[in-house]
Amino acid sequence: MAWRGLAQRGWGCGQAWAPPAGGRSCEELTAALAQPRLLGRRFNFFIQQKCGFRKAPRKVEPRRSDTGTSSEAYKRSALIPPVEETAFYPSSFPIRTLVKPLFFTVGFTGCAFGSAAIWQYESLKSRVQSYFDGIKADWLDSIRPQKEGDFRKEINKWWNKLSDGQQTVTDIIAANVFVFCLWRVPSLQRTMIRYFTSSPASKVLCSPMLLSTFSHFSLFHMAANMYVLWSFSSIIVNILGQEQFMAVYLSAGVISNFVSYVCKVATGRYGPSLGASGAIMTVLAAVCTKIPEGRLAIIFLPMFTFKAGNALKAIIAMDTAGMILGWKFFGHAAHLEGALFGIRYITYGHELIWKNREPLVKIWHEMRTNGPKKGGGSK
Repeated sequence: MAWRGLAQRGWGCGQAWAPPAGGRSCEELTAALAQPRLLGRRFNFFIQQKCGFRKAPRKVEPRRSDTGTSSEAYKRSALIPPVEETAFYPSSFPIRTLVKPLFFTVGFTGCAFGSAAIWQYESLKSRVQSYFDGIKADWLDSIRPQKEGDFRKEINKWWNKLSDGQQTVTDIIAANVFVFCLWRVPSLQRTMIRYFTSSPASKVLCSPMLLSTFSHFSLFHMAANMYVLWSFSSIIVNILGQEQFMAVYLSAGVISNFVSYVCKVATGRYGPSLGASGAIMTVLAAVCTKIPEGRLAIIFLPMFTFKAGNALKAIIAMDTAGMILGWKFFGHAAHLEGALFGIRYITYGHELIWKNREPLVKIWHEMRTNGPKKGGGSK
């Protein structure tokens, strides 16, 4: 037992143990202890760990979330927040991470168009009632003394001057500005990264596919997207209507994020994404497909104009090249899918989806008309 205790304390030849003057050296002790073999393997195990050759404990390193890159890869673009590498945890089976986002994409898209159909039904009913209410309000305003400098009245005048499309996207722009301000709150950084950036390596997969559509970290990124949305809002709402436009816009954001998930899993690049660019590309592509001969111009170079159809072809070519060559400044996969979704919907989706909404509207109308039955049971 005494020999075993000495062996457990370690017989290193370095700082851990030094032989006394005139005593045996470390090599002599090894030769002496190696002779008796009756002690068994248990004693030999401690002999093998002498002389300071114990293995140092292996450090557990965080798993990289982007194959072949470091955490600096997320800081290359000023459009995304400086996310630490440990914020994302890639799965050992990345294909499985796409199952929940796939079901979420299909379910959310169906709910978006179904809700839009019901919204349109309710809007038509409310417009009839508001028409008579407006006549009554105008009569009361004519006999009521007018207040000068009424701030609320000025706001109403400005709002009424806006087109239906501009009124629709005003709420979207306000939501984007609000989320942009939240990014500037230091205590909310972890929450914003978790729920307002989308990545297939994140612990939260589904809700960021929608919330990241309203999220911008860069002021220039948000300003550019909102300017394009405002510019095309009147045209796209005139083509689709307010309700159908909202369904297409929200669905485009989720679908483009899902395709971005697929591309990231295929390439092993799990960097976070955010922004409304996928949905904006759907709006742009839908307008360019519907009006290919329309003239477009760049904001800083208004003197140069070009056809909308040619602009759409150039955008698709650029995003395709960026996705193939692995450019990281923009989310080219989301941009490309947004453009293709806009082309598909304006060409086929309106006929296949929106014009077949009548069964759902009839069911909703019967529910609203009949309502829950009151009274006793069966007679």
